[in-house]
Amino acid sequence: MGIDKKVWEILCSEEDIKNRLKELGKQISRDYGNKNLYIVSLLKGSFIFTADLVRELSIPVKINFMTTSSYGHGVESSGSVEIVSDINEDLTEYDILVVDDITDSGLTMKYVLDHLRKKNATSVKSCVLLDKPERRKVQLEPDYIGFTIPDKFVVGYGLNYGDYYRNIPYVFIVTDENR
Repeated sequence: MGIDKKVWEILCSEEDIKNRLKELGKQISRDYGNKNLYIVSLLKGSFIFTADLVRELSIPVKINFMTTSSYGHGVESSGSVEIVSDINEDLTEYDILVVDDITDSGLTMKYVLDHLRKKNATSVKSCVLLDKPERRKVQLEPDYIGFTIPDKFVVGYGLNYGDYYRNIPYVFIVTDENR
């Protein structure tokens, strides 16, 4: 699918994302104001969202990264989650907020949340830029959601197609029509 020859329909504009990040930053800052917040960003997709989100927080925060794999280069999750790079420090004193670009099947997020709960954190919650509840295969509702979206293939703002297009400053749907 030559994505560059397809029509890109903007789903979440750059302005929409900036406004929602400000709202999420205020809400998370309020909710974690008296806690020891530790953000775990799931690479690669969430790096842009995480960077922009933490700049909207008005509280101290520790940030680390995990790498998981369930997609490869395809557009569908394989259904199997693998932790490629883990958090290797004591999380006992922390309230963990796992940040990801998108939750669709929920398999990756559920796996990561369950994995981090075993590390004795004070609490473990989730924050996603995009939520696709129609695709859910497990019981999971993210604690903080940027946007709830329809079951469409989305790219941009950290989400990739064949490891490209993460740098696009908005989220778009790829349609089957040619440009």
